[in-house]
Amino acid sequence: MILKRDDIKLGILLGCLTPIAGLFGYYFFKFSRFTLAEFFEVLILQKSLLTAIVSLCLICNAVVFTLYINAQKDKTAKGVFIATCLYALASLAVKWFL
Repeated sequence: MILKRDDIKLGILLGCLTPIAGLFGYYFFKFSRFTLAEFFEVLILQKSLLTAIVSLCLICNAVVFTLYINAQKDKTAKGVFIATCLYALASLAVKWFL
C-alpha cells in the first residue's frame, strides 16, 4: 500500500493534503448550512476564525506526523514536518500581510 512507504515525497504530499481535509471537515461540521463561497468569505472577513482553522489544520498534520513516527517511517514523517512548517509560515504571512 502506498501509505506504508517511507518516502519524503509522500510525507510532503500528505502534509499538504491533510490541512485541506481538516479545512473541509471543519466546514462540514460547523458551516454546512452555508455555501462554500460564503464560508471562504467569512474566513477572509474574520481573522480570528482563520486562526482557529489554521490551528485545527496543523493539529491534523500533527496526528499524521505522530502516526508515521510511531510506525517508524521517519522519512515520511520528515516530509509531513516540512510541509507543516511551510504551511505554518504561509498562514502567518497571510495573517500578517492580508
